[in-house]
Amino acid sequence: MTLAMRAVTLPSGMQMPVLGQGTWYLGEHPATRDAEIAALRTGLDLGLTVIDTAEMYGDGAAEELVGAAIAGRRDDVVLVDKVMPSNASRRGTVRACERSLRRLGTDHIDLYLLHWRGRYPLADTVAAFTELVDAGKIGQWGVSNFDLADMAELMSAGGEACATDQILYNLTRRGPEYDLLPWCRERGMPVMAYSPIEQGRILGQPAVLRVAARHEVSPAQVALAWVLRADGVAAIPRSADPDHVRQNAAALQLSLTEQDLAELDRAFPPPTAPQPLEML
Repeated sequence: MTLAMRAVTLPSGMQMPVLGQGTWYLGEHPATRDAEIAALRTGLDLGLTVIDTAEMYGDGAAEELVGAAIAGRRDDVVLVDKVMPSNASRRGTVRACERSLRRLGTDHIDLYLLHWRGRYPLADTVAAFTELVDAGKIGQWGVSNFDLADMAELMSAGGEACATDQILYNLTRRGPEYDLLPWCRERGMPVMAYSPIEQGRILGQPAVLRVAARHEVSPAQVALAWVLRADGVAAIPRSADPDHVRQNAAALQLSLTEQDLAELDRAFPPPTAPQPLEML
């Protein structure tokens, strides 16, 4: 059964579910392939229709896994992919996208991101993204791991059509709250939070455990509900287990109280000054 799904609105007006599925480290081991495909398909059944991948993940193996998981269901999916900075020249971006499309077994990517800053001028990458949009190979484009200064430079390079910034954001990585998140909100640009449970490292934190016990939910659900409390923020947790995907989806039904939020703020204080954007 599909759960009621909130959405964020991209600058184009497109609606994107606030909770999706990541694929970092998926597709790399044949022994776990069937379970990983089952996990992604379980997420689709539950309305977690954003699937995020990248050409870097397993040197394309994650894209191939996603292609298998969405076969016959492409119209149900908001497909997000990323080009590596080393490929992000004007011609290189187009070629990388075409390789990704072949691995994914589709003719278009809904949201195509520059994975992080590299040596190529941003104007060249933006020009390639525009070419791909015009050709129908991507629907929209955005960036990942861009700090506030990077975003300002992107705007100066003709990047007004940027749809999102995918960043590391969770209870232990709150730096973006000081300046980057407000900047994006002012422009109606949602943020996609990767590693919203810090690759599991948040789950044993005492404050998270106390809030989870109070609500009789898992620590992962608390961490996800915390990220999703914020306007204009979507999350893409990764899971290779269908049961964990179901638990992730159930986080949408958890409403944290003022007491919960205050306790989490004491344990994980919000930033009081600018901080460099962190990456994993």
